[in-house]
Amino acid sequence: MAFNPAFEAIGKNFAKIYYDTFDTNRASLAPLYESTSMLTFEGEQFQGRDDIIKKLVGLPFSTVQHVITTCDCQPSTDNGVLVFVVGQLKTDNDHPHSFSQCFHLRPQSAQTNTFVVLNDMFRLALHHV
Repeated sequence: MAFNPAFEAIGKNFAKIYYDTFDTNRASLAPLYESTSMLTFEGEQFQGRDDIIKKLVGLPFSTVQHVITTCDCQPSTDNGVLVFVVGQLKTDNDHPHSFSQCFHLRPQSAQTNTFVVLNDMFRLALHHV
């Protein structure tokens, strides 16, 4: 099985574009998802571009800033890429929260070097005392 040798660059570039877009205009993330995409956000599951974007746009904060600590990438079948991100996010006037997020990207078409999110899993790393 041959893997796309550029998987690491693809994954890191995707993460930068995703979080820059999330932080400035969450609705603009819509082209990254499709009807078969699935998001698990803090244990809640959403399928399809419309439901995913509705969830992301409806999150209860006005401003957000993500800081990526690590971004690990692996090739997957059919020239896909797994992207695992750990970082911190700051919303409105709250203190920063640690988070992890995993994406499974698949090529949108064989002719282009564009990818869509097939799977997206997000969790805050909250510490309970």
